[in-house]
Amino acid sequence: MKKLLFLFLAVAIFAAACKGKENKKTAELVYVNWAEGVAYTHLIKNLLENQLGYEVNLTAADVAPAYASVAKGNQDAYMECWPALQKDYLDKYGDELITLGDIYRGTICGLVVPSYVTIDKISELKGSAAKFDNKIVGIDAGAGMMTQIEQLIKDYDLDMQLLASSGPAMTAALKKAIANKQWIVVPGWKPHWMFGRWDLKILEQDKDKYWDTGVIQIKGRKNLPQDKPELAKFLGQFTITDPEISSLMIKIKDNEDIEVAVEEWVKENPKSVKRMLKGFK
Repeated sequence: MKKLLFLFLAVAIFAAACKGKENKKTAELVYVNWAEGVAYTHLIKNLLENQLGYEVNLTAADVAPAYASVAKGNQDAYMECWPALQKDYLDKYGDELITLGDIYRGTICGLVVPSYVTIDKISELKGSAAKFDNKIVGIDAGAGMMTQIEQLIKDYDLDMQLLASSGPAMTAALKKAIANKQWIVVPGWKPHWMFGRWDLKILEQDKDKYWDTGVIQIKGRKNLPQDKPELAKFLGQFTITDPEISSLMIKIKDNEDIEVAVEEWVKENPKSVKRMLKGFK
């Protein structure tokens, strides 16, 4: 009898454990190491874990493998699709992805210089290339904006070299140049904390136009709404405003621990958090 009772309890415990594992809410999110995406992706992680009971795993990756991982079903969602800048990836993987929603509206992209630089148009780079050491300090080699700048250099007949680096490396170079009042030109976009930190200007596209205002989207794997309907709904309705993302990016920039910075922002912005969780809490 004791053996039967022990066996029954063991089976019950195993069944309960399996059921708990099945009922566990998880989210696998992949993002690129760009300031705005880092900010709102970690904010989403905070809300999913602390408010909705999820176990969230974040993966940082370059653009190409990020798209591929979601298309293959290894990740639930890619957190930072810029449709106008990442068309090649959408053409390649689009059939395996779904658009969950527009997380941010009103993006602006362009070539950026400090305000003390005495040119205002892209065409004026041609006669001033030497002042920039004939270089444009870029970001990740696989970014759509880098491809467009390569074409821009040809179309504007610029004697300048585009240097691939990363988002953080680009802003570090910008910071150093501004401290020394040197001329520098970099790819820039809004939303980004650098516009709140330094006095910058976006050069006018006075010949061929490469960038217009747009949106940032979250792309999900094709079967996400069927597998994880609550997660798909939450990611699909989540939006962040310019004041919200700007303040969040600055807080993260000024804090060595991203999760601590995000938690502070959550506590300081209860109205924003309430809006982001509408329908879930």
